[in-house]
Amino acid sequence: MENKKAVQLSSFTINNEKTAPLTTNQGLKVSEDEFSLKAGLRGPTLMEDFHFREKMTHFDHERIPERVVHARGVGAHGIFQLYDSLVEYTKADFLTDTSKTTPVFVRFSTVQGSRGSSDTVRDVRGFATKFYTDEGNFDLVGNNMPVFFIQDAIKFPDFVHALKPEPHTDIPQGASAHDTFWDFIGQNHESAHMVMWAMSDRAIPRSLRMMEGFGVHTFRLINADGEAHFVKFHWKPLLGVHSLVWDEAQRIAGKNPDFHRQDLYEAIEKGDFPEWQLGLQIIPEKDEFNFDFDILDPTKIWPEEEVPVKIVGKMTLNRNVNNFFAETEQVAFHPGHVSARD
Repeated sequence: MENKKAVQLSSFTINNEKTAPLTTNQGLKVSEDEFSLKAGLRGPTLMEDFHFREKMTHFDHERIPERVVHARGVGAHGIFQLYDSLVEYTKADFLTDTSKTTPVFVRFSTVQGSRGSSDTVRDVRGFATKFYTDEGNFDLVGNNMPVFFIQDAIKFPDFVHALKPEPHTDIPQGASAHDTFWDFIGQNHESAHMVMWAMSDRAIPRSLRMMEGFGVHTFRLINADGEAHFVKFHWKPLLGVHSLVWDEAQRIAGKNPDFHRQDLYEAIEKGDFPEWQLGLQIIPEKDEFNFDFDILDPTKIWPEEEVPVKIVGKMTLNRNVNNFFAETEQVAFHPGHVSARD
């Protein structure tokens, strides 16, 4: 069964392998793209030349500011297939209809470094998934570690400023562990849990294809009867979780700073498609206070022996982008992007 969103997106997709008419950005056919309208044979360009103005406006805006965090990223297209209906927990159709194949786009990233930094630095990795559902886009924004450094978002700018390179040297680039970072950690004891993850092997994945993903925060699913359940999202790679040791990471950074990007691209190109299973930890709303920790606290995990992970579906990345800037750099993720019906 073809997904409605995939059909809708197809109208905005251009197959460059076939001859297609030249158009403006709005789809209006134009006969040529080399001459602007002028007043007379040698006169000035006329402002009523909408194609000229559109083309120049697009050119003037074809650079976007570098992200403050997660600046260095790589993305790929794929599909999500649901194993079992979650109608007991949600009314979102992509999580209740097992006949649907939902298009997805995933952007992986490092956090601290600039766009030109190395792939194999010790850092948290972003793992953001956009589901193109029939009811609207659902963005699951997360990391490769299940907890976070802070409890209150008002501290986030302070944490990121501490994480960034030292102000007097602009060093280190791409790596987290340095003086101002440790100053922040030493004064914010809630960060202790996350530091244990960041200083572990999880901070240097062997491949993006061998990396877990987590929604980190606690979300709420609501079913058709208005019953609510708290949920945490997990992405579990079918290749297993594997990491680099420090010496490997250092050598790879010197030989190929694009190691993770290249690995992901080449794997998809040769048909070795990366796969992750989607798992959910679920707690009924009525049981919110039945634990000795706050289940809404992002610095805490839900112990899997107490709240098992229910595997509900599989994501496969099967297509590389055709235009890195337009598809990966301009993609926008926001956890508020949910369908009105959900």
